[in-house]
Amino acid sequence: MKTPKNLLESCDPGQRILIDLDVGALPSGTPIKIRAHVIRAEKPGPTALLLGGVHGDEINGIEIVRRAVSSGLLRHLQCGAVIAIPLLNVYGFLNYSRDVPDGKDVNRSFPGTSNGSLASRVAKVITKQVLPLVNFGIDFHTGGWAHHNHPQIRYSPKDHSAQVLAKAFHAPVTLASNTIPRSLRNTALEMEKPMIIFEGGENLRLHGPSIDCALQGIQNVLVAQGMLSTATSKAQPDTLMLNKSSWTRATKAGLFEWCISSGNWVEEGQTLGYLRDPYGIHEEEIVAPRKAFIIGHDNSPVINQGDALFHLAWVE
Repeated sequence: MKTPKNLLESCDPGQRILIDLDVGALPSGTPIKIRAHVIRAEKPGPTALLLGGVHGDEINGIEIVRRAVSSGLLRHLQCGAVIAIPLLNVYGFLNYSRDVPDGKDVNRSFPGTSNGSLASRVAKVITKQVLPLVNFGIDFHTGGWAHHNHPQIRYSPKDHSAQVLAKAFHAPVTLASNTIPRSLRNTALEMEKPMIIFEGGENLRLHGPSIDCALQGIQNVLVAQGMLSTATSKAQPDTLMLNKSSWTRATKAGLFEWCISSGNWVEEGQTLGYLRDPYGIHEEEIVAPRKAFIIGHDNSPVINQGDALFHLAWVE
């Protein structure tokens, strides 16, 4: 498979192909490529990007896009096209790592350069060869190291089109969240390409409820865009619209035990968990600073001072 000048032009209407996008090579000479599925309907229409594995250890996102491709979900497009990239950060995936060899984060390397680090080169391929072709995108993530995220969609409050996509996705939680400098979502916003982020589950683990939620969300968005005829699902509860969030952090190091997990409302002053030293001398109760919904929590039992323990969100 050779890299074409244009992913969409390389695929005829009504066809689907798998394309390798060249990125670079490791010191061993092993080439690094990005594999992209291109699926086109007979009729013209919007082009969607489904992206997983920006962080190599976030396996749930990889599985979501892989399953969207293999399950037949994209087999009956009414119009338009889908570019599906299950695994962006190949090196990180192979090494159970969020980052690439030089320790750089692909999602802090956009828009990238063609003569920079591996992370920057990966970002450049997406910025130059993929983003110009799409009308919107969904980027699939999980919580970071030992953090479990309740299934949620995040969108930029500055981007009305992204908000429309987020509401159509219909995740349990929809969170207005500002973009981070040099991230994919920030670059897409600058290019006027609405991009939403799905977060669900924990790194290095598969989480079935988050996968099912994401696959249903993909259907919902494609139906809303006129790219699929119907979405088949059971009745879905209303999405919880939130617009502010913050982390509750550890005031000291020690052993951490949570009492209430993500996916629950908590009241101000409610006990969230405990921090204890390993010698049985000190114990600290962690309480909610306000009424909020827990959208993420730390599953690690060993905590350093300053570590993020609970991600709380609310409406302001």
